[in-house]
Amino acid sequence: MRREPIDPAGIEWTRVSPKYLRVRLVGWAIGSLIFLVIFSVPLVLLLTGVLPRFPLLLAWLLPAAVVIFAGWRGLLLPRQVRAIGYAERNEDLLVRQGIFFQRTMVVPYGRMQYVDVAVGPIERALGLCTLKLHTASPGTNAEIPGLPSSEGARLREQLSARGEAKLAGL
Repeated sequence: MRREPIDPAGIEWTRVSPKYLRVRLVGWAIGSLIFLVIFSVPLVLLLTGVLPRFPLLLAWLLPAAVVIFAGWRGLLLPRQVRAIGYAERNEDLLVRQGIFFQRTMVVPYGRMQYVDVAVGPIERALGLCTLKLHTASPGTNAEIPGLPSSEGARLREQLSARGEAKLAGL
């Protein structure tokens, strides 16, 4: 994983599964198709004569804009997935994501209220899960998507145990 200026020194990041790209691509394809259908309605109505006064240029620009934007998003998806990572330290968990707007979040084990593992139908088919960390502050809730199911279960148990140990020491 490429080192960024906002990364703490000496951290070895663990990447999410490359299979997570498939999950993101399926979501991207479904979303893009829905927007293309919606934004193509004026063009279809114009070409069938139902809406003859609608501007022809605008009718063509709407679906074209959706295709261009969807293509741009599709090109960014592999880099976005590669930018997601996490690192376990003695006192906290680091979660990192983002290409243009990068974010590195530090979640202290003692601040975790509970750890949740969620699985959607596409993730389940690929053997992946999403780990969600909940704290008292809603701004520090973090998630790590695209984990192999076994790694998600291991992290859930380990993070819960570390969180309980930190709370017991208070």
